[in-house]
Amino acid sequence: MSGEIVFEKEMGIDHADFFRLLPHALDRLEYIFEDSRAVISDGAKRLEITLSETGERRIALMSVPVTHVRFAYFGYSREEAEEFQAHIDRRYQRGGG
Repeated sequence: MSGEIVFEKEMGIDHADFFRLLPHALDRLEYIFEDSRAVISDGAKRLEITLSETGERRIALMSVPVTHVRFAYFGYSREEAEEFQAHIDRRYQRGGG
């Protein structure tokens, strides 16, 4: 186990949708929600998710929300953090293909 492991992502989502989907992404892990931040504790492990202000990306006449999201893992091995991050990423995937 090591110190802080950080993943930063730019996501096409606003705060309301992000936090609406969060319980599904966490598979019943409990979290504390404060403004634009969520803290998830699981024993000695902790994940802090921080969202930037939501901006917008314009593509022709279409406007898409964009939020920078920081995932900071504490008490996780690199492998555990990468595995949990991949799980969260899959839960936030949108349709397409």
